[in-house]
Amino acid sequence: MTNQPSGQTLVLLDDLNPDRQRIYLESRHLAIDTETMGLKTKRDRLCLVQMCNEDGVITLVQTRGFQAPRLKEVLESDKVLKIAHFARFDIAAIKHWLGVDLNPVFCTKIASRLTRTFTDRHGLKDVTAELLGIELDKEQQSSDWAAEQLTDKQIAYASADVIHLVALKERLEFLLKREGRMELAEACMRFLPQRVALDLAGWEETDIFAHH
Repeated sequence: MTNQPSGQTLVLLDDLNPDRQRIYLESRHLAIDTETMGLKTKRDRLCLVQMCNEDGVITLVQTRGFQAPRLKEVLESDKVLKIAHFARFDIAAIKHWLGVDLNPVFCTKIASRLTRTFTDRHGLKDVTAELLGIELDKEQQSSDWAAEQLTDKQIAYASADVIHLVALKERLEFLLKREGRMELAEACMRFLPQRVALDLAGWEETDIFAHH
């Protein structure tokens, strides 16, 4: 079942279609984002998974049945690098609601924190504006993502959140290498599945490495 696409964005229900699955499995990079009913992973259900490859092919999958075998194959493919901003949240939502282990992952927020140490503004809007000169409209951030039919504004918002991530990743990789922090960043990103496991097990607000 397919909703009406908006521009270059295809909106699908529950899973990727075979054509988009093939396109993404043949991609090198796949930008990923999620929309949920709130910020508590186990309480607030996953409503949308949006993705975009290096060629700008954008797909939004509305999640209702929580069975997505084609999407699962893409997200778990070790040949496709997934790129997300604050990947910790997206990995947790996708793991809890779809049973999918998102891997491998490049987190642009981790990369920003390791390179843009002159600021504490590491939201996607701020990082994209500074590094790419692109202003994102965040008006729809708190809208009802569980609606049966997404509005054009929601589709545009969800698309914008993934379409710039590949370019952002390339810019941040340059900065990580320049600052000699690439290996540290890679180690942090490899640890993300374990950090998410701690979140889902009840330690989301606790730093288990802290002294107190």
